[in-house]
Amino acid sequence: MATADATPKDKTGNPMKRIYIEKLVLNICIGDGADRLTRAGKVLEELTGQDPVFSKARYTVRTFGIRRNQKISCHVTVRGEKAEKILNLGLRVKDYELKDKNFSNTGNFGFGIEEHIDLGLKYDPQVGIYGMDFYVVLTRPGRRVSKRKRARGRIGVQHRVTKQHAIDWVRGKYQATVR
Repeated sequence: MATADATPKDKTGNPMKRIYIEKLVLNICIGDGADRLTRAGKVLEELTGQDPVFSKARYTVRTFGIRRNQKISCHVTVRGEKAEKILNLGLRVKDYELKDKNFSNTGNFGFGIEEHIDLGLKYDPQVGIYGMDFYVVLTRPGRRVSKRKRARGRIGVQHRVTKQHAIDWVRGKYQATVR
């Protein structure tokens, strides 16, 4: 028995609409292997407490001096509370200011910092200074429906995280400005 003057439900309290960080990927690309890359890996390990993964070049680029299958970068994937803490450090370095073009249409965003010592890590002359890229993947509860092996489904248009949702989330959670 619905009445004609019933107002539509307010969906702000819906726990399935809550946006959270699925993962934070920290990447340091050196461009050459050997000693500098292992030192960059130590920086990531000191920051996150996890072992970094080393990535190889997919093909040879002579102008950059990169050969195929040569190790050129290292990255770490962080999830949960640790990801939020490290993201807060990274946004603090950027003065909580991001550009509109830092956000993708699928609701993810990324930015880079010039020096890792700005994150609060101690400078070590043996290691040097490295810049790094932050990339954040945002999602809502129920994402597993589209990723699982059995009875896979699709996430509806209303439930997907869009660019505007991601911008609003960053503004609300971190009081960041997006230009």
